[in-house]
Amino acid sequence: QVQLVESGGGLVQPGGSLRLSCAASGSILRINAMGWYRQAPGKQRELVATITSGGNTKYDDSVKGRFTISRDNAKNTVYLQMNSLKPEDTAVYYCNADVLLLSGSVFQNRNYWGQGTQVSVSS
Repeated sequence: QVQLVESGGGLVQPGGSLRLSCAASGSILRINAMGWYRQAPGKQRELVATITSGGNTKYDDSVKGRFTISRDNAKNTVYLQMNSLKPEDTAVYYCNADVLLLSGSVFQNRNYWGQGTQVSVSS
């Protein structure tokens, strides 16, 4: 019903940059918020950044000043510009979307996850 497709991950050296993209598709009436989460091996999945339909943003302290989240509402796409990458940023990055949809005749708010994209920061 709703699909999130991520792209832009890869291998980069410390201090380098990557830009992640996540495109949402399906029977979406409204995207309430989109965001990025990450999970390193053996660690809990954690918030990286979120952005609401109104443009309000939140960042984890570990990425403030280095990462920037943005979105293109017309394309239902969210981006994560990652600069000054550190080895501790290495993780699988997951796109998340909280959306309003019409399921049958019922309006529902539902949360969806992308499949994840690997970001590896290593020299």
